[in-house]
Amino acid sequence: MVADGGRMAQASQVPGARAPGTTSDSSHPTTTPIPDKAYFRIGEVARILGVKPYVLRYWESEFKAIRPQKSRSQQRLYRRRDVELLVRIKKLLYEERFTIAGARRKLREEGAADIETSESGAPEQRLPTSKPNRELLNRLRTDLEKILKLVEE
Repeated sequence: MVADGGRMAQASQVPGARAPGTTSDSSHPTTTPIPDKAYFRIGEVARILGVKPYVLRYWESEFKAIRPQKSRSQQRLYRRRDVELLVRIKKLLYEERFTIAGARRKLREEGAADIETSESGAPEQRLPTSKPNRELLNRLRTDLEKILKLVEE
């Protein structure tokens, strides 16, 4: 295999080989529908995606947008948004044959890597750090500090 702009190109085709992300019947992808619930444990996510849990832990280290919460027993709890992003990552890596770096770039271009989670658990979009936005944020910060001083008095 040869890296080509973030994608992996096959040097030769192997007879009888099947495409990654498919079962022995190549028309059925291994990703199953995501159940309608808020949180998922690592084993559930692994089953949904058709990968081993260690693959998910590795992807967490490579894609900073994937940050599962931890339960009291220190088990990873993925939000639905995390699972949807993992499905996208799997598609980029296994079906579209991107490298990790190429998939990271593609997600950044699509804006998926800029989604952060607030303390309340709600997704937030980060503002680009352009000069007008920095100025606006500085003015907002100053105004909020003034309001905080008034409230504290």
